[in-house]
Amino acid sequence: MQAPLSTPSPAAPLAAASPLLDERELSKLRWRCRRGLLENDLFIERFFARFESTLTQRHAQGLRSLMDLADNDLLDLLLRRREPTGDQSSEEAHEVLDMLRDCAGAPPLPA
Repeated sequence: MQAPLSTPSPAAPLAAASPLLDERELSKLRWRCRRGLLENDLFIERFFARFESTLTQRHAQGLRSLMDLADNDLLDLLLRRREPTGDQSSEEAHEVLDMLRDCAGAPPLPA
């Protein structure tokens, strides 16, 4: 009997190669992700609720990059009003941004 075919996400092999975060690193990352804008906090809380046990060093790097943004700029990315540029356009940041958007159900930008 053949096993069912599954298509791994393009980021799956990259994330699998990166070590998982330990409790201390997760705690520090959660603290770093605290925001002044409630809307951002809602996205981030859902992200941690869904992915906390599987977050890797790679994810932490991408998330830290996104947390360097001002609250309104981060919200624009989360709501797909714009796409990342500069330091936030790294592979890691894109991967985490997709995870944040996915777990929050942000609608795509109109064409």
